[in-house]
Amino acid sequence: MAEELFLPDNGNKTELYESILPQIKGLTSIETDLIANLSNTCAVLKEAFDHLWIGFYLVKNDELVLGPFQGPIACTRIKKGKGVCGTTWAEAKTYVVEDVEAFPGHIACSSASKSEIVAPVIVNDEVVAVLDIDSDQLATFDDIDQKYIEELCHYLATKW
Repeated sequence: MAEELFLPDNGNKTELYESILPQIKGLTSIETDLIANLSNTCAVLKEAFDHLWIGFYLVKNDELVLGPFQGPIACTRIKKGKGVCGTTWAEAKTYVVEDVEAFPGHIACSSASKSEIVAPVIVNDEVVAVLDIDSDQLATFDDIDQKYIEELCHYLATKW
């Protein structure tokens, strides 16, 4: 696949996800390097949605370590159970947070972040990474985002 992204004109959120997911799969289908695949995934999501921050945290030993991302400088390490990312890791479930200030123990890597979705990447029943997406607007993410981000994370788990 050519390294060019095709986005629908004036599509709704569902159409946008349905357009980019096959393109992400095409970009990553023959590439064997995990970092390259995670990097291109972030780039596609950033170009398609232009959220504040999109990135992966990888489980390494007893913490999440910053992986490929698009956006402002980020927290480098997160403990299990801390913030939205650490809680997603600990509980192995997706969190959709309408207002990050209302999330107990939220880690403010950027004061511009207002809402967030974090989904686990699970391989052999263990979380190996989380995909974190932050918006500078409140209540950006919903059930549509959760459905497609979880589908994406399930696919990425096959690339681990």
